Amino acid sequence: MSKTIRELADELKVSKQTIQYHYQRLPTKNRQKDSQGTNMISLTAERIIRDKVAKPLVANTQQTGSKKVTKTSKENNELIATLRREIEDLKSQRDKQLATKDRQIDHLTKLVDQQQQLQLATVADNRRLKDHVQKLSGQLTQKTNDNLSTGNDLFNIQDKKSKIAKQKIVKSGSNKDGIHTNRAIKRWWKFW
Repeated sequence: MSKTIRELADELKVSKQTIQYHYQRLPTKNRQKDSQGTNMISLTAERIIRDKVAKPLVANTQQTGSKKVTKTSKENNELIATLRREIEDLKSQRDKQLATKDRQIDHLTKLVDQQQQLQLATVADNRRLKDHVQKLSGQLTQKTNDNLSTGNDLFNIQDKKSKIAKQKIVKSGSNKDGIHTNRAIKRWWKFW
C-alpha cells in the first residue's frame, strides 16, 4: 500500500523535508504519483527511505553519546574553571561595591551628626537670645513704669500749678459795655 510523504514522515517522526530529500534521490522507477499529482511512496521506496533515515538516527545517537562523554569531561573542566573565575570576579566586584557603600554610609553618618550638632547649637543660641530679649524687655517695662510714675507725678504737679493759675485770673481791661472779661493764663503744655 502506497503512502504519502507526510504519512511516512509522521510514522518515522522526522520532517517532511527529510522524506522529500530522500524521495528525490530515489531512482525514477521507484517514484510514483497519483491522479492528483501527489507523490506516493511504494513499499520498496518506503524500505529504502526507512533504511536511509534510520541509519543516521542510530549513528547520531551513538556518536553523540560517545562524543558527549569526551566533550563532557573536557568541556566540564573548562566550564568549571571559567565559572570559578567568573565567581571570583563577581565576588571581588561585590566586595569593592560594598566597601564603597560602607564609605558612603560613614560619610553620610558624619554629615548627619554634624547637622544635628549644628541644629542643637542653633537651638541653644536661640534660647539664650530669647531669654536675653525677655530680660531686656522686662527691664524696659520696669523703666517705662518708673518713668510713667515719675511722669505722672510731674503731670500732677503741673496740673496743680495750672489749677492755681486758673484761680489767679488776670483782668484784662474792659470792653465797650464796661464789662470786665477774665482771661486765664495760657501755658504751652495745655494746647495738647
